[in-house]
Amino acid sequence: QVQVVESGGGLVQAGGSLRLSCAQSGRTFSSYAAGWFRQAPGKEREFVACINRSGGSIYYSPSVRGRFTISRDDAKNTVYLQMNSLKPEDTAVYYCAARVAMGVSTKEEDWNYWGQGTQVTVSS
Repeated sequence: QVQVVESGGGLVQAGGSLRLSCAQSGRTFSSYAAGWFRQAPGKEREFVACINRSGGSIYYSPSVRGRFTISRDDAKNTVYLQMNSLKPEDTAVYYCAARVAMGVSTKEEDWNYWGQGTQVTVSS
């Protein structure tokens, strides 16, 4: 069993930055791929970014590519999402997910463990 806990959300002005953290516990962190999804009010949850076990494969949604960076620190059992040049449309609850399979996926149903989410609000 894996527990996933997000932190780092908050209120920021457009153009600003935030760094989200995802702490994982329960089993060897390096055994899991990690991903970030988000859900804006009134919308379905969508893929943001993911990173495989080794960190060698990383994918981003086109809407965040070039502005967001996902990374992992296995020694700290933590995955990060650095978000720069934030826009009001980035406002959402951000969820961290963990996947047992070796590869990564942009599909929500392919992820096994989820956190409770952290709110990110970007003001214009």
